[in-house]
Amino acid sequence: MNKNNKNDISTDAMAGAGLSRRSLLKGAGLTGAALIAGGSPAALAQAPAPAATSLRIALTEAFETLTAAESAALDAFASRLIPSDDGTPGAHEARAVHFIDRGLTGPMAASREQYAVGLAGLDDCARQRAGVPFAQLPAVDQDAIIDAMTRNAIPEFPMLNAAFFNTVRTHTIEGTFSDPYYGGNRDFVGWALLGYPGVRIASSVEEVQLGSALAPSRQSAYDMPAHTKDPVGPEAAGGASHGH
Repeated sequence: MNKNNKNDISTDAMAGAGLSRRSLLKGAGLTGAALIAGGSPAALAQAPAPAATSLRIALTEAFETLTAAESAALDAFASRLIPSDDGTPGAHEARAVHFIDRGLTGPMAASREQYAVGLAGLDDCARQRAGVPFAQLPAVDQDAIIDAMTRNAIPEFPMLNAAFFNTVRTHTIEGTFSDPYYGGNRDFVGWALLGYPGVRIASSVEEVQLGSALAPSRQSAYDMPAHTKDPVGPEAAGGASHGH
C-alpha cells in the first residue's frame, strides 16, 4: 500500500474505525454485486437474506481402483449388509468400501474383475427395475435385489449371484471389523460394535479377571512397538494414527 496516497486506508486506520479486512472484503463484494445488478450497495445491504437451504454439495472421494459409480454402488450394498439405520455405526461409517478398494489393488486383486462386472450389473438391474442406479434405490428395493442374489434368482443378470454376494459379504465384514491399519474400521467403530476392547501387549491381573470390562485401547496393532511393520513415531508412515 502506498503510504503517500491519501486515498489508501492504513491498517491502523481500519482498526481505529472498527473496520476489519473481512468487512472491507464484504463491502467490496457488495459493491461488485451492485454494479452487476444495477443497484446500490445500500439497497443490497438492506435486502432480505435468502432462506437457508438444507442442500449440500455432493463430494466424490478418490479411490485407488474403484470408480465413482462402483464405489457408490458398493457402499450402498455394504450398508445393507451391516446397516446403520438402528442408530449405531455400520459398514458405511467404518468405511468398509475403502478397505475393499485398497485390497483390490493388492491381496484381493483376483476379485477386481468380479467387482467390476458385479457392480455394473447391480446398477443395470436397478435401472431396469426403477430407472435409477442401485445407490439411489430405497432400502427396501436394495434388499429385494440382494435377497434375490443370494438365491441366484436374477437370471437376466447372471453376475448377480450368490458367489458375488458372498464375496462382498466377506470383504464387508473384514472391512468393518479388521484392524484400522488396512483402511476400514474407521474410528474403531467396528470394534465398538463387537465390544472388543482392542489390542494390548500385556494385561494386568485386574484386567483379566472374569467379568471385568476393559477400557478400549483405541489403537492399531501397528501403532504398538512389538507389532510394528515400520517404525512408530512422528516421522513414521505406518499405523492407524498415521492415516493408514
